[in-house]
Amino acid sequence: MMLPGRLLLAGLLRSASTASSAPRMPTNMGCWDRFTWSSCYFHSTIDNTSSKAGLTAKKQLDPLALIKDEVSEVTDRLRSMVVAEVPELTSAAGYFFRAGAEGKRTCPTVLLLMASAISMEMTDGLENRPRARHRRVAEITEMIHIASLIHDDVLDDADTRRGMDSLNFTVGKKLAVLAGDFLLFRAFSAAVSLDNTEVLSLLATAVNNLVTGELMQMSITPAQRCSMDYYLQKTYYKTAALISNSCKAIAVLAGQTTEVQALAYQYGRHLGIAYQLIDDILDFTGTSASLGKASLSDIHQGIVTAPILFAIEEFPELHEIVEKGFDDPSNVEMVRIALKYLSKSQGIERTRLLAAEHAKLAADAIDGLPESEDQVILDSRQALKDLTQKFMRRTK
Repeated sequence: MMLPGRLLLAGLLRSASTASSAPRMPTNMGCWDRFTWSSCYFHSTIDNTSSKAGLTAKKQLDPLALIKDEVSEVTDRLRSMVVAEVPELTSAAGYFFRAGAEGKRTCPTVLLLMASAISMEMTDGLENRPRARHRRVAEITEMIHIASLIHDDVLDDADTRRGMDSLNFTVGKKLAVLAGDFLLFRAFSAAVSLDNTEVLSLLATAVNNLVTGELMQMSITPAQRCSMDYYLQKTYYKTAALISNSCKAIAVLAGQTTEVQALAYQYGRHLGIAYQLIDDILDFTGTSASLGKASLSDIHQGIVTAPILFAIEEFPELHEIVEKGFDDPSNVEMVRIALKYLSKSQGIERTRLLAAEHAKLAADAIDGLPESEDQVILDSRQALKDLTQKFMRRTK
């Protein structure tokens, strides 16, 4: 049942690229939706034009290369921070910190770049100095992030993660849950050492948001399943809350003004939402090999994401099908019908445009930071902006 839907989507994307470079505006949209759709397309067009012109003026920075060594240092520290008294727990807690299983380390990359973008303190090995404290926030955030992934895999009964066996598949659900709990304990033990109650509160808020988002997904009603507002709120909690609050924590530790703290938070918020929206697209258009997990996994788990929600706006008859849900094994035919409607809709294109709008808002937040003539700061800010486009182009 998965192959026809994927072929339909592939055909849609091919025909769209050959017929016209500009997606058509759906006809059954309200005034506000038309404004949002037009705004997204306008910004996307401007960004594409300006980026092509800009490439001749300057070489685009590689966000990962700027702080590659420092991210490696954070990864090494993480391996030592997850050592427990019981060897089995050490092995389980360090499962995603092993060489070859580290992933992209997106959180540390974003946070260290943010630290460079707003602070002059670049190098210092002492724990009570800004840069070392910023590295500590990167380590804490990554541990919380990995803990949330482990717990998510247990709840979803997932077999794979990052192209390898999930932890719960490898060691069982009970030890996987304990490993996630242990990572949260290590994270907040490290957070206490920062001796900053505001930062501790921000990190606690992020964990609360993660839990809230998961509960929103578990207890969703038929009406909420078809609500874009509900979906975006859940997306913020599950995907963007951690990085946005951690970005703000970086600014707090740097002694920045409330305005700069707010801009750092907004960057993380919009970057996280854009990232998830691209994830939504890849779940329909990617392959299991490229994603490191089963494709079409969301819809087969009964999770309705942005492409389907946009398709509902074009085809109201899909509303009733979505309300019934897809998590019931007997609803395989409904999944096939939903994918057919998606292939006829602008759901994929509109999701990409919405992601582009959030990516632009993240870049705008960086542009709003106080002016600086320091080249390291300027390079770091440009790298943060380039990172938004890197996420937009990703295929896995």
